Amino acid sequence: MSDSTSDLKRLGVLGGGTMGSGIAQTALLAGVEVTLVDVDDGQLERAQGVIEGGVERLVSRDRISAEQGSAAIAALTTSSDLESLAGSDGVIEAVSENVELKRGIFERLETVCAEAKFIASNTSSLSIQEIAERMQDPSRVVGLHYFNPAQVLPLVEVVVPLTASDEAVDAAWAYVEATGKTPVRVKDTPAFIVNRLLVPFCLEALRMWESGVATAEDIDRACQLGLGHSMGPLATADLVGLDVLLDVAESMQREIGDPNLTPPTILRRLVSAGRLGRKTGRGIFEHGG
Repeated sequence: MSDSTSDLKRLGVLGGGTMGSGIAQTALLAGVEVTLVDVDDGQLERAQGVIEGGVERLVSRDRISAEQGSAAIAALTTSSDLESLAGSDGVIEAVSENVELKRGIFERLETVCAEAKFIASNTSSLSIQEIAERMQDPSRVVGLHYFNPAQVLPLVEVVVPLTASDEAVDAAWAYVEATGKTPVRVKDTPAFIVNRLLVPFCLEALRMWESGVATAEDIDRACQLGLGHSMGPLATADLVGLDVLLDVAESMQREIGDPNLTPPTILRRLVSAGRLGRKTGRGIFEHGG
């Protein structure tokens, strides 16, 4: 662990959804105190249950000791008040992909979290610099793009906008490493690295399925056996969330202008029908039980 994060003892996480709870669990298991904030008290209760359940599973599988599990759960505080993040050493925002919402949050975080070494967004598609544009000094703002499930997958994209200071980038990078994740550095460009490659791949697989070229199962099986992928593009789309895939594709198309990023009709229909993938139990595939 580098000196820049050896003192990072308290992390603030905004958003109690799937990504926020996973990011919080990762920090807790690394010995960091976490304050998890969400405006919805019900969402906070669900997030706490998810985190506690995840920690308890690790204990039951002998991945961590019972004492480590108890310490991790005890280090979690939940709140519906953003002001409770005052004094955080670092902050990661993981709310919904709405640039206006994020801008308002970051404008407030600049004052509330005056001591934070970095203030990061977990956005998968939005420009970090645009998110920070209402701040008087955006130099502490970076992107930390975790992948779902955040508590399991090792990769974190460290997104560096033109306005970020070296100190903030170094602190965020060292924090990621200190929590056992592997960071990669990327400029603040549309969809960063992974989604820049993954989204067009998933959209083309959806077009193939929509036009009857092959079944969804055979498209995924071909990619697994022919390309060595552990999961096919359509199963990946269901895991990511078809609503998220649609949002990212539309955001990329606006910035890049590539017609190949136009979402196929079947994707829009699935999303409008509420078939969002694993999180709703049904998407391209059925996800029972």
